Amino acid sequence: MTTMNIKEIQELIPNRYPIYFIDKVTELIPGEHVTAIKNVTINEEFFQGHFPGEPVMPGVLIVESLAQAGSIPLLKLDQFKSQTAYLGGLNKVKFKKKVVPGDVLELKVDIVKLKEYAGIGKGVAYVDGKKVCEVEMTFIIGR
Repeated sequence: MTTMNIKEIQELIPNRYPIYFIDKVTELIPGEHVTAIKNVTINEEFFQGHFPGEPVMPGVLIVESLAQAGSIPLLKLDQFKSQTAYLGGLNKVKFKKKVVPGDVLELKVDIVKLKEYAGIGKGVAYVDGKKVCEVEMTFIIGR
């Protein structure tokens, strides 16, 4: 298993502030699996409006965090070097709990199918070991 720091992740994926949601990778098997961490802080721009007085991380950004994590095991494969993984579709999205400032999102994605320029991943986000979101994602790899 491999780990990655922020610098190594940013060399791989093109996302940058304000739409960059991976702080570190704690487990990586190229083409198969990733576990990544997103530290959720009150300083996040989206908390200004979602929601005043009761800050909650938007579900779409939890899914985006899983998508960014899920692109990593694909982009670590030699055939996808220096390319971008685009989100091509979502299925079976479910939200179980709110994510709030101070939470640490643990993002786990397994690549369950890989084709020439596409992959399917199953992602689950956890806070304190409890499932907060799950999703099936289709990735399209392109330049």
